[in-house]
Amino acid sequence: MDVRIGVTQTARDITLELADDEDRDALKAKIEAALTGAVDVLWLTDKKGRDVAVAASKLAFVEIGSSEGDRRIGFGG
Repeated sequence: MDVRIGVTQTARDITLELADDEDRDALKAKIEAALTGAVDVLWLTDKKGRDVAVAASKLAFVEIGSSEGDRRIGFGG
């Protein structure tokens, strides 16, 4: 599962590839807790086992996609 996180006051996004068996509803609950201020830090673990932390106060958006989705390479529509 692919996750893209926008961070305030920066032009770059954080892109993570999570394990395919990640529970989508549990992930949404973690993100919602961070966006509502219930937790101070959003912790995610990527497919390689690395832990990534983002301060909840700096979250601009979080986009959840599927790793099996439409992957495009090169130019074109």
